[in-house]
Amino acid sequence: MKSAVPAPDPVLSQAHEQVAATLSGAVPRPVVQGFFDEPTNTATFIVHDPQSRSAAVIDSVLDFDPASGTLSYEAANRVVAYVRAQGLTVEWILETHVHADHLSAAPYLQEQLGGRLAIGRGIVQVQDEFGKLFNAGTEFARAGAEFDRLFDDGDRFAVGGIEALVLHVPGHTSADLAYVIGDAAFVGDTLFMPDYGTARADFPGGDARQLFRSTRRLLALPDITRLFLCHDYKAPGRDEFIYETTVATQRAENVHVRDGMAEDDFVAMRTARDRTLKAPRLIMPSIQVNMRGGRLPQPEANGTRYLKIPLTTVRS
Repeated sequence: MKSAVPAPDPVLSQAHEQVAATLSGAVPRPVVQGFFDEPTNTATFIVHDPQSRSAAVIDSVLDFDPASGTLSYEAANRVVAYVRAQGLTVEWILETHVHADHLSAAPYLQEQLGGRLAIGRGIVQVQDEFGKLFNAGTEFARAGAEFDRLFDDGDRFAVGGIEALVLHVPGHTSADLAYVIGDAAFVGDTLFMPDYGTARADFPGGDARQLFRSTRRLLALPDITRLFLCHDYKAPGRDEFIYETTVATQRAENVHVRDGMAEDDFVAMRTARDRTLKAPRLIMPSIQVNMRGGRLPQPEANGTRYLKIPLTTVRS
């Protein structure tokens, strides 16, 4: 019996054409600058068109000290300083998903630099799930209104004269996106460096099988496509943080999803591994802020803003 032939993926076909156009010189190759925040192991990227100087900021970080409840802007101000020093105009502030390990600085960056804030349309589902968990109340609309644009799979936009394409890559969460901008793909938490593997899939809406299929979709991009990753945790034996690789390197070397890895084997491995993982250190504040597009909860009657921690009692 012959195995079923996968249906053509028209969005991937567009991505191949876009990468080819960039590599042929028909359109400018984007310039990418990364900023790594070691306390949260998060990479923020500024990608710009060298001709128009138009730019996008992807997955920004707001500094947060959970012990004191103090917010600060050191990481975000590095982004602001670079944009101004390079004479860039920010058109987009992009989120790959609702992060559970750091707070987004998107509203602060919009205030400082302008730009439209965008995320995947799946934010509506995430807001519904976590709005209930945190008892956010009727004033929290759960319709994605905090964002200027909600992207669907296959949507197109531009950074200056450089075409950009949206890929829906669920699995880590239900709403993860990757942004293919010229020959560069910004893949969020879906993939890590080849020596570290893939993201966890045990958050609400996560699914290990979907994650595997999303990684294969990303790795079907042209081999030369540059991949920019949202996190790095320095696999054992590696001394430096790295958050850029290529499709070819991932296909050859990724310890979880290199070519030849079977879907069922990945699902078994990922499920077993996820059972051993602790919740991210900043998961409670991160989700409450990021589901609001990086905005803080409204002040209460005393003028102070509060973050909630749902409590669960376990009796032995």
